[in-house]
Amino acid sequence: MKQLLCVLFINTIVGIVAPAAAQSVTVLTNGTKTSIRGLSVVTDKIVWVSGSNGMIGKSFDGGVSFSWQQVKGYERTDFRDIEAFDKKVAVIMGIDSPAYILRTVDGGENWTKVYENNQHGIFLDAMEFWNEQSGIVLGDPINNHFIIARTFDGGRTWKQLPEDKCPVADSGEACFASSGTNIRKLNKAEAIFISGGRAANVFIRDSKLKLPIVQGKETTGANSIAVKNKKAFIIVGGDFNTKDSSTRNCVITGNGGSSFTAPLTGPHGYRSCVEYLAKKRWITCGLNGVDITGDDGLHFDWISKESFHVVRKAKKGRAVYFAGGNGKIGKLVEIDRK
Repeated sequence: MKQLLCVLFINTIVGIVAPAAAQSVTVLTNGTKTSIRGLSVVTDKIVWVSGSNGMIGKSFDGGVSFSWQQVKGYERTDFRDIEAFDKKVAVIMGIDSPAYILRTVDGGENWTKVYENNQHGIFLDAMEFWNEQSGIVLGDPINNHFIIARTFDGGRTWKQLPEDKCPVADSGEACFASSGTNIRKLNKAEAIFISGGRAANVFIRDSKLKLPIVQGKETTGANSIAVKNKKAFIIVGGDFNTKDSSTRNCVITGNGGSSFTAPLTGPHGYRSCVEYLAKKRWITCGLNGVDITGDDGLHFDWISKESFHVVRKAKKGRAVYFAGGNGKIGKLVEIDRK
């Protein structure tokens, strides 16, 4: 009986850790002069990235090869978010001074300016699309109100919401344009976003809920949110000046934000992006590596020490890609356990 219990215990432990132990991250390309924070994975094969120095990259063969271009006239623009719909159509977001949104319909050969904002202090953080027509862009507060603009024609035109229709920010509260994922669709019609800095909150419908995540300094707070459904989501962040600190860098909820809890074993450092994969699996990345969970965020396993800013799963597929500094792009590799 003791031997049987021992075998059952070992099998249980192996079953818990096997999903995390069965993945690794491989670097596909590195060395291009750009820091990538925009990543859009259309299918397992179609991947677009955007970054600093006006750079855009794309792969149509699952990351085997990437082609690069510097958008003419925007060589100094930092494109921190991108939304691609296929091999031809994509929308990119330039953050500030002024802020731009550009759109291509020919695979990046030509770009059309569809939004420009010259307001003093403008700084765009992230875009999100519900579908190929409806999208939203979020920016840091001006006059204590977050900037929000909407599109209903696939990014061809954008309309900025009046100031009095936008959420109010606390003193020192803003957003981090670290991975294009601080705003996400909550359902087919609503969005949810998170903030950081001297205050860190989550904004759901008309509610503004305080987050039990590290905050109080300009470098602290929530960086990214991933949504499983209207009840379950995970938020990550920390302090990007202390990349190895795991203190209050992740919170999870299963009741739509009515309450938040910390993981029993959290991500192993500051994290700039989190992505929902499937069932109970989520993945997160940051300056000191990649963590994955197979139990809805209760336990995270550190599977790679490669630095990345952003991780995204294919919208139509299962592939998971990463992107970061110096043009680095990676891919999650499933190890055969048979």
